[in-house]
Amino acid sequence: MTSRGTASTSRPAAGKLAGTRLSGIDAARGLALLGMMATHVFPTFESNAHLTPTWTGLVFSGRASALFAVLAGVGLALSTGKQQPLHGPALWAARRGVALRALVIGAVGLSLGGLEVNIAIILVHYAVLFLCVLPFLGLDVKHLLVLAAGWVLVSPAVAFLLRPWLLTAEPPLQLGHNPLREDLSTPAVLLGDLFLTGYYPVLQWITYLLIGLAIGRLALTSASVPVLLLAVGSAVAVLAKWLSVVMMEDWGGRAALQATLLDPSYPLESLLQVNLAGVDQTGSAWWLASSAPHSGTTLDLLHTSGVAAAVVGVFLLVGRLVQRPGLDVLLPLRGAGAMTLSFYTAHLCVMASLYGRPLPSGWTVEGVYWGQAVSILVLGGIFAALSWRGPLEWVAHAANQLGRFQPARVR
Repeated sequence: MTSRGTASTSRPAAGKLAGTRLSGIDAARGLALLGMMATHVFPTFESNAHLTPTWTGLVFSGRASALFAVLAGVGLALSTGKQQPLHGPALWAARRGVALRALVIGAVGLSLGGLEVNIAIILVHYAVLFLCVLPFLGLDVKHLLVLAAGWVLVSPAVAFLLRPWLLTAEPPLQLGHNPLREDLSTPAVLLGDLFLTGYYPVLQWITYLLIGLAIGRLALTSASVPVLLLAVGSAVAVLAKWLSVVMMEDWGGRAALQATLLDPSYPLESLLQVNLAGVDQTGSAWWLASSAPHSGTTLDLLHTSGVAAAVVGVFLLVGRLVQRPGLDVLLPLRGAGAMTLSFYTAHLCVMASLYGRPLPSGWTVEGVYWGQAVSILVLGGIFAALSWRGPLEWVAHAANQLGRFQPARVR
């Protein structure tokens, strides 16, 4: 699931990482993985009448997965020219490589879709996002920012208008489950779910990859850019959340939305704080004023993108400050971040093995999480220290290299 940095001029040994990587980017990706795992293991709401949000729900819900998607865009930028986007045959080769890597990720996601697990698996959506941004890989930072600004403003409104039509179709263009290989036989339903009616609506989520591409086109190794990302990202995140609170509480938005719900006792206040996925956001334009996680609104996209940019800035700064010869305190976290496809897959398999049955004697929910987290950090650190790729990363990298292959021209 990770995107590689610049390629080395020498040929690496089989299974080895090629080229240099920004340790802060991989470490941020490791944090995103651990955050997503937290929302899968720990409850995001207390089991009471009001569904009181838990600490995990308030901190990680929506933000961890958005960080993951923004970092996908950063990785794509780093692998397609960094500050100077590729062009001509090199750009087309890079697009072929990204497309083949996306097919590998999508195939893994479709295979995992059959697991009995109460987790919305992101891999198929992730793969489709890679394919959707192929036309934009040759853009520079200025054009990417303009495009991202337009996308974050327009796509939520388009989704709001189209979603009711898709849901009232016969049959509704919504899966209600993780994408499976069998769903390829009903492409209209599958595409409707992936782009608009599912848990990670690709139409709006393209915003994250565009912002990530723009971030990746900046001079990330400079001293000022991480500070800029931290300052601007924090400001955008705070302002988006503040504006949503004003519209919801002071301008009457929440009361108007509560009146549209069929069940007046529905804990809308809690859902607006933690998760609107699965809520039928139709019947009132006030839904567009929400910044709730997984609402896919302009303010949600701005808030979560701002948080992601700030986190990237923090980890780039930490990477500059703490990395010394012979000492790499980020090694376990960046190792986990360089193997997210393998570790995410393993995590889903573990959770599927525990789903629907009581925990073994002596096990706790905390133990289930920290056992996986520590294992991932230890294994990630070992693989990073040895410059090894993860098994699924090796397959995705091979597909990328195959797509990028350009036969030597005969002179």
